[in-house]
Amino acid sequence: MVRPTFNLIGCGRVGQTLGRLLSQRVDLQDFYTLSADSRQTAQDFMGGGTPRANLSDMQSADLWLLAVPDTQIGPVAAQLAVLLRNPKRGQALTPPPIVFHCSGFLSSAVLSPLAELGWATASLHPVLSFASPALAIGQFAGTPCALEGSPAALGTLKPLFEALEARCFEIQLDQKALYHAAAVFSHNFTVALQGVAQAAWQSAGVPAEWVNPLTQALLQSAVNNVLALGPQAALTGPAARGDQAVLTQQGQVVQNWDALSGEAYKIMSALALRLKSAPTPSGE
Repeated sequence: MVRPTFNLIGCGRVGQTLGRLLSQRVDLQDFYTLSADSRQTAQDFMGGGTPRANLSDMQSADLWLLAVPDTQIGPVAAQLAVLLRNPKRGQALTPPPIVFHCSGFLSSAVLSPLAELGWATASLHPVLSFASPALAIGQFAGTPCALEGSPAALGTLKPLFEALEARCFEIQLDQKALYHAAAVFSHNFTVALQGVAQAAWQSAGVPAEWVNPLTQALLQSAVNNVLALGPQAALTGPAARGDQAVLTQQGQVVQNWDALSGEAYKIMSALALRLKSAPTPSGE
């Protein structure tokens, strides 16, 4: 049986990781990235594929991944569509090729120039920190992947990534931005808040060797409790007790220490109080 072919545009950390993973199931044919050094690095890591210096040099393929920054996905899709309108390119394949990107924020609608040519379009967002391709390869099994797009594209991508041990779920195209905002709250803002907490501990005179143990103890207990009980039941501290006096006085202390952190304390306290007062899932 002939294996499908795969082209990759963009060979950063995400592109290299998925290029190598997908090579287990489909044949990596051509890949494109700007610099000669990055082309060699990508080829060495992915273990194959033909590097191309120009988009116009890329051959036809069954599956295309645009692993470029969010701001470049639309322009690259438009540029590729212009190239493919040349009948000499031979890109009008049957069945039509599938093209997808991995942005958490953008939906498959950004690929409309290719959809207009009959291509099946989708987005697939792996919920994984791609700190380095080598680490991401080892961490990918079990990674949740949010999918949205045309039925033809999802019908191929979902089983393909499940074969790579991803856990796939579908979301609606018009909810993609809110979905990604939730991921930002869950991860990025958690990291930012740890920066504030550690700075406050240091300013409060906590010995440096105790900052990481405090961070680990509180983060681990928070994660364990949220997963076991849900956010509302896991809430502790003055907001959970409804102690407005502490919230007000402590908020002023933080405001005096750092104005921006003081604003964050006020907003987070309001969100915590709202969570405390929200109806429980059972309606009790």
